[in-house]
Amino acid sequence: MIKELMHDPIFLAGTSAAATKEDLQTAADLLETLMAHKEDCVGMAANMIGVKKRIIAFLDESGVKPTYTVMLNPEIIKRDGAYETEEGCLSLLGGPRPCRRYQRIKVRYQTEELQVRIKTYTGFTAQIIQHEVDHCGGILI
Repeated sequence: MIKELMHDPIFLAGTSAAATKEDLQTAADLLETLMAHKEDCVGMAANMIGVKKRIIAFLDESGVKPTYTVMLNPEIIKRDGAYETEEGCLSLLGGPRPCRRYQRIKVRYQTEELQVRIKTYTGFTAQIIQHEVDHCGGILI
């Protein structure tokens, strides 16, 4: 189900709890909401739809064909190649804000089947994941 976006910075600044199998409907809602906003959004975290769980969804351009990916409990375990950039966010008012990102990241996460995976991402997809993982930790750009 497509959910309303959360804009309360106090709520968004709170840390999210670990996701479990009971949160799979939230993951589905998050993906559906992201796809409804695909014209101006490439990633979302569950707190953006009012649920403080460690779930992200994003457009993954790392493969041959772009696909939407959902991660439960994502954790960046390695970073490489720091750079400065600017990012915007659907949950925050105002224009893009400066932030530091990394060109290459390694992420440990669970699939929607709760299987643990570790994958390396680069470029814009890595930047999206970093933004959404920050949301899970209550970090706002």
